[in-house]
Amino acid sequence: MNYTFQFGEVMAELPYLLGGALVTLQIVFFTFFLGAVLGLMGALGKVYGPTPLRKAISAYVIFITNTPALVQIFVLYYALPDAGILLSSMAAVLIGLTLNSTAYLTEIIRAGVVSVRQAEMDAAIGLNMTRLQILRYVMLPHIAKTIFAPLSNFFIWLMLGSSIAALFGVEELTGRAINVSSVNLRTIETFSVVAVIYIGLTLIASMSLALLGRVAFRVKARVF
Repeated sequence: MNYTFQFGEVMAELPYLLGGALVTLQIVFFTFFLGAVLGLMGALGKVYGPTPLRKAISAYVIFITNTPALVQIFVLYYALPDAGILLSSMAAVLIGLTLNSTAYLTEIIRAGVVSVRQAEMDAAIGLNMTRLQILRYVMLPHIAKTIFAPLSNFFIWLMLGSSIAALFGVEELTGRAINVSSVNLRTIETFSVVAVIYIGLTLIASMSLALLGRVAFRVKARVF
């Protein structure tokens, strides 16, 4: 096998690939934080809501977590037009990943909600705190500290999983890598560079999350 590696052609496209990495981060931040907000609402509804609401949330979580995110986005992008609803590729990816994240984060956050000690809740009620104050000052700090590690792991998983957006024409990191390799025909070199970029993104995210956990929540989080 006489194959000569030529990374020069790929490195010339590095700014273009890094631009795709920025799009990847935008997708991840949007879907994670919106999914976390909706997941918090779902977790509270599943723990404290009436029976019909709890069953509805449970059905949603079971359905989403037992079907691939790729299939869910396919439905949004290719099936909804039959009903007259047209979504751009980016919109379909953002909505699909947000709905997917919401289901997983509902379960992760629910574990933190049920870990709040009843004594703390009783003390807050005894101090005549409102429900919003109890949520902000009693529940959220405890929940954040309890589930910080799984939340961090899910953020990294979502970053890597966002590469499926390339299948719908979104020019995030993997999408731009496909564009570059289809032009220069240096697939090995292109995706080797992209793999290194993903590793760099993962390391930066892991270190940032570990630092955030130690400073904000006193969690002794490890990078790996």
